[in-house]
Amino acid sequence: MRLLKNIFNKYCASDKKLIEAISNIFGFTPKNIAPYKLACKHKSAAQYIANGNKISNERLEFLGDAVLGCVVAEYLFKKFPYKDEGFLTEIRSRIVSRSNLNNLSRKLGLNRLIKTHAGENKTSTSIPGDAFEAFIGAIYLDKGYSFTKEIIINKIINCHLDIDELITTDTNFKSKLIEWGQKNKKNVCFKLIEEKDLNGKFKNYIVNAIVDETVMGSGENYSIKGAEQNAAKAAWNKINNK
Repeated sequence: MRLLKNIFNKYCASDKKLIEAISNIFGFTPKNIAPYKLACKHKSAAQYIANGNKISNERLEFLGDAVLGCVVAEYLFKKFPYKDEGFLTEIRSRIVSRSNLNNLSRKLGLNRLIKTHAGENKTSTSIPGDAFEAFIGAIYLDKGYSFTKEIIINKIINCHLDIDELITTDTNFKSKLIEWGQKNKKNVCFKLIEEKDLNGKFKNYIVNAIVDETVMGSGENYSIKGAEQNAAKAAWNKINNK
């Protein structure tokens, strides 16, 4: 206990605050605080280094996405031994969807730890979900796969996800719109119409959902996939209102 206290006292005030937050959220104390600090840094607040490279949580997000997908796939495979590949793929997609990860990030309080550009809105974008994946990547680098797997299952899935509700709730508007188009012999496509370069640090994409050459919905996001989902949702709501 004294050794842990002495190690803790070596950190600066901001690091101590982050360590305490991680302990409260996930129930463990980091061995290496560096990846967690990086996980908090959104690309809008990235620091530029040599050769034009920048330091942000994007690489950790990439790693965390892969680890999370693997853990969730194994979890579902064991939980539903008689379900087919299509069912498992769909439920995994719902668990790791950007909207679900955004909600999980807010539930856990990770969104309050994110450092962004002063004018960036953390609540209306994919920033919370991106940070969630980055934190998973940080845990993996700090503690290894087995430990990260236990955290994902015991601290996140078992505590914050209702699998039965996810099964009965369909939130993949892009799939719903495409399926509707196939059944009704409508041509459904998505077109990237604008790519905004914001502050030279990150991009915002605007996509139209088009049905038989008619724009039925428009959406924007910091990823093309997210923009497509938002456009599909707008189109789906419009079709149902009609």
